[in-house]
Amino acid sequence: MARLRRVPRAEMTDPVVRLFHDRLILPGGGTATGSPGDWWEVFALHPAIFRHCVKGFELYRGTALDPVLRELAQVRAGWARQSQFVYSQHCKQLRALGVAEEKVRAVAHWPVSDVFGEAERAVLAYADALVLDGGRVPDEVFAALGRHLPDEQILELTYVTCLYEMHATMARALRLEFDDRPDPIVEVPAPDGYGTRDIADELTEDRTRNVADELTEDSPGR
Repeated sequence: MARLRRVPRAEMTDPVVRLFHDRLILPGGGTATGSPGDWWEVFALHPAIFRHCVKGFELYRGTALDPVLRELAQVRAGWARQSQFVYSQHCKQLRALGVAEEKVRAVAHWPVSDVFGEAERAVLAYADALVLDGGRVPDEVFAALGRHLPDEQILELTYVTCLYEMHATMARALRLEFDDRPDPIVEVPAPDGYGTRDIADELTEDRTRNVADELTEDSPGR
């Protein structure tokens, strides 16, 4: 479950919060994309933050940046930040823009895929530099990006990609939407009877060293 309280529709007083909730949450709960819809209800706890988040959608209007390039960067940001929610939602948006399934799936392994054009590869490399390398962008990557996009569009791409990295991080931290899942990195239990054996100690016992010495003495050339 989400880690913060979900605001019921009856408690929503902010008109912007109510508007988005009524447009996106289905009568039986959840959204049209199959997500639980708890992002909208948790962020309704703080209407000012809610408004700040959704105001970012205004960037999608009247922009010269190719929406396919924008979504490629957002999908990659979701994948790189390990947010199943951001990754899933923007894969769907790529399909809505007419991007082939082969290309959508290849975002996860783009460096070894031949389905992307030069501009798309530059955008994906830039997204990796922003998300995986914390903004440490090699000059060569920036030069490749600059061959295809003017400064204004690079700024927009930078902002939107980092914005969705932030959303990916928040969704994971608060266990929202498709990121409401256990951490995949857990200890695998030892077999029954293992007890509290100290394998490191066993591997450094005298008898282990003696075997190693014998193997060395028996090796060719000794």
